[in-house]
Amino acid sequence: MTRGSADDWLGLPHHDGSELYVSAASPRLGDTVTVWVRVPVQTPVDAVHVRTVPDGEPQFVVAQVDADRSTEGETWWAADLHCHNAVTSYRFILAGGPTRYAWLNGAGLHLRDVPDAGDFRLVAGDCPPPAWAQEAVVYQVFPDRFARSARADARELPAWALPARWSDPIVPRDTPDHGLGRQLYGGDLDGVVEHLDHIQALGATTVYLTPFFPARSNHRYDASTFTAVDPVLGGDAALARLADAVHERGMTLLGDFTTNHTGAAHEWFLAARADPAAPERDHYFWLSDTDADTDAESLDYVAWLGVPSLPKLNYASTQLRQRVFDDPQGVVRRWLGPRGLDGWRVDVANMTGRQGVQDLNHEVAAQMRAAMVDQHPEALLVGEHCHDYTLDVPGDGWHGVMNYAGFCRPLWTWLCDPDDAPDFLGSPVLVPRLGGAAVVETIRDFTSRVSWQALTHSFDLVGSHDTTRIRTLVGEDSRLVDVAAGLLFTMPSVPMLTYGDEIGMEGAFGEDGRRTMAWDRRGWDERLHAVYRDLIAVRRGSSALTHGGLRWVQADDDSIVFLRESLTQVALVHVARAPHDPLRLEVALLPGVGEAVVAYGRGVEVSGTTVVLRADGPTVDVLTWSPGGWAARGDHHHDDRVDEGTSSAGEAL
Repeated sequence: MTRGSADDWLGLPHHDGSELYVSAASPRLGDTVTVWVRVPVQTPVDAVHVRTVPDGEPQFVVAQVDADRSTEGETWWAADLHCHNAVTSYRFILAGGPTRYAWLNGAGLHLRDVPDAGDFRLVAGDCPPPAWAQEAVVYQVFPDRFARSARADARELPAWALPARWSDPIVPRDTPDHGLGRQLYGGDLDGVVEHLDHIQALGATTVYLTPFFPARSNHRYDASTFTAVDPVLGGDAALARLADAVHERGMTLLGDFTTNHTGAAHEWFLAARADPAAPERDHYFWLSDTDADTDAESLDYVAWLGVPSLPKLNYASTQLRQRVFDDPQGVVRRWLGPRGLDGWRVDVANMTGRQGVQDLNHEVAAQMRAAMVDQHPEALLVGEHCHDYTLDVPGDGWHGVMNYAGFCRPLWTWLCDPDDAPDFLGSPVLVPRLGGAAVVETIRDFTSRVSWQALTHSFDLVGSHDTTRIRTLVGEDSRLVDVAAGLLFTMPSVPMLTYGDEIGMEGAFGEDGRRTMAWDRRGWDERLHAVYRDLIAVRRGSSALTHGGLRWVQADDDSIVFLRESLTQVALVHVARAPHDPLRLEVALLPGVGEAVVAYGRGVEVSGTTVVLRADGPTVDVLTWSPGGWAARGDHHHDDRVDEGTSSAGEAL
């Protein structure tokens, strides 16, 4: 038994948390779940055991050959696991060949002992993620910059605002007096309603709004209350109109809540400053005279990253938790429901509940999830997290995270313009340009450390309202955006795009990327618009891309190849950032590939026992077919076959 290299990943044993390998995606405590591992004939295995650690003590379950699944090319082994704990971590130990010993965990096959951090995980509980989320495509809207309705003309702007016309450029980064945060274009929620046709025609299914609470900035992460929608956006009635319009289309709506802090103008903070005996006083962290700086302008409270306008919330306060989570009219619950939101994205989720020796992050996340499920059982909870999130999603808190570290950053390192690399969310070192093997290694490292449930309910993204735009990041060749979008819409997590990505909107940094949408279509990259629309359609029309597992095939400097496999479909994805030598795969390791059709891009060549993948520049190819062997289904027929040549998206070769 040998570990193999990237060139023979398909010949190695494989397991992931998808429906092909696990009998229940969201079991309950006490349930028995069957797990399978597939072992190609290239890897000699005589026996398989599954190691779990119920109550912290290792236990081994004997796996048996599943004759119904096994074929001449591979043997499937099955074992039943009992969900005794809320999280059942497990790995496979394989015996066979000259080494007689190998572990298989989420990071792959190892001929040595490995830590438990990479073990597979079953998450059991009464609050599973909503079913709709795994098939969602999320479209992020920054309300002030997306669309301005006629209703906005009659609204009085707040005193803090620097009014801007829709065609005005974003003020420079070094504008004095916080001009970046004060520039207000007047986009509103009714403007979003008026352009839902665009979002739906693109194929997105979920609208995610950055904050809509009143504030003293255009981004509104410094809320002055959580009890109302900003009148500049149209008030509570406008949110209800938007929710109605979204739901009438069969779509879902997410809001954005800053659990970590409020604005300095928030009613709670003002009450706490006015009276040290006020009940709101314990909602925040206060500095003693010895803690505070001697500077007259120093703060007497803890602020997020020292920003005075963002005082930090203290979740040791029982009353704060009541107001945020438990009160039916509190922040979390009051906005969820049929005429409201279908979930929350949580700003600065990684810092919430953490201050000095205090670490209540997991407790707060679990309480928020329980409150949301109690109020709206099909609500989704996703936390912002910009670095290693793997310890923050044990299974009972955030359903998932914004996957900056495990997807966005590695993708940037593969596709960024080497002559003009940006920083990454404040990093002091510019983003390096790495090869595809390093990208796969990074993604695999992160995905191996969380449950499949958390992975598939996290947001993959190629950028956001806080980052460089993907069109700017890749440099001159817009086809590299195709490659980024190709990965975004074919990987297991929930794809999220930011308004304007689909038309090639540019931006060198967060605020620069928050430009207004040009609804007259001036400056639109219509080719990119079609690319996004077509790739989203491919994802939504594919059971493999929405519900399949993830099996790496090949990776080198300029190309990445992987499989997504569900019970009813296989998808082969080939992405390239540059021309590369032909990649050759064994037909025997891809049962059914001879029946494949081209879902996107161009086809492949089949020459005898070999499948050949080519690229003469930035490339995205997606082939789909019904699985061969035990999983073949008689109701999935294709009249066309893979042959030599090329085709347009959706056509067979």
